Amino acid sequence: MAAFPSSLALFFLFLTFTEAKEILVGGKTDAWKIPSSESDSLNKWAEKARFRLGDSLVWKYDGGKDSVLQVTKTAYLSCNTSNPLAEYKDGDTKVRLQKSGPYFFISGAKGHCEQGQKVIVVVLSQKHGNIGISPAPSPADFEGPAIAPMSGGAGLKAGLLLRFDWILISILFICS
Repeated sequence: MAAFPSSLALFFLFLTFTEAKEILVGGKTDAWKIPSSESDSLNKWAEKARFRLGDSLVWKYDGGKDSVLQVTKTAYLSCNTSNPLAEYKDGDTKVRLQKSGPYFFISGAKGHCEQGQKVIVVVLSQKHGNIGISPAPSPADFEGPAIAPMSGGAGLKAGLLLRFDWILISILFICS
């Protein structure tokens, strides 16, 4: 019977470490391209998605013809490719999201950013999780990395549930 509490504790611990995901940018392998219309833009996709600390964004593209540049907000807005924070040209790019707030990505191919090949990804802070958060703002409305606080005590409820999980795991671990 002592094996059950240990197994349960390991199960909860496993769930904690499996939250990070690899997310294919645009939801498909050929998404890193000039969008055919505004509704096809990667920002429309990003507004509907939830990105958490530890997640990784994955781009699939022809590395001989294009690249992914991580840039500042200013460079994003002006499509300035001259001084990126990071540059990826391998055609199979993976970027780990290690801090909350906005990440700005543009195409390194000449003229592609100006035609809409770019995306803003907003990473939720750990305390906000995915409860009651509104979608990411559109690029024109974006003012900064702050995310509005949750209303109605949703954050408190989520925090208490998370704290209860860890108390339960600790008790089960000690009792085993």
